[in-house]
Amino acid sequence: MSDRCRLYLISPPSFDLPQFAGDLERALGAGDVASFQLRLKDVPDDEIRRAASALMPIVQRNGVAFLLNDRPDLGKELGCDGVHVGQEDVPYEEARRAMGKEAIVGVTCHASRHLAMEAAEAGADYVAFGAFYPTSTKDTKTHADQEILRWWSELMVVPCVAIGGITIENARPLVESGADFIAVSSGVWSYRNGPVEAVKAFNALF
Repeated sequence: MSDRCRLYLISPPSFDLPQFAGDLERALGAGDVASFQLRLKDVPDDEIRRAASALMPIVQRNGVAFLLNDRPDLGKELGCDGVHVGQEDVPYEEARRAMGKEAIVGVTCHASRHLAMEAAEAGADYVAFGAFYPTSTKDTKTHADQEILRWWSELMVVPCVAIGGITIENARPLVESGADFIAVSSGVWSYRNGPVEAVKAFNALF
């Protein structure tokens, strides 16, 4: 794990698959990206399978980890590099059992130091804190403060991800507070100059 903060891309909540595949390929070619999370809520399993089958080769070809949101069962079936689970989803232990010990398993911890400590002790590969800013891609129940990133980075070796409404304009304080990864969805895909320029801008910031 380098000290440099890295970009963690999250898919838009919905997209046109052929068009998005092209956007993703170009974005990943624009600069360093650590991981990509496919996050499709309330859609049939076959839609997740179709999207993963089309996007995973693009992601892995670019040396980026392909993570699936919420669904260790499908993550295992599809051969994903890992999964991300929320507090309302499958418990960490179950996700780890499904995915195996080599896979990446990350856990949403909202703004809770307690949940983060528990996840790290259980063996999570990263903990995610948020939301730091208002976000349109999901209903946020919690607001996280930059202080939690400072506290975590000084105390723990397990990497932390900052998530929630992050854009190129508001990311700097989170980077400076010790986030190992900055998770971005619309801040890249809806960036005014396009996703390629967003990836370049984030990498310049890091």
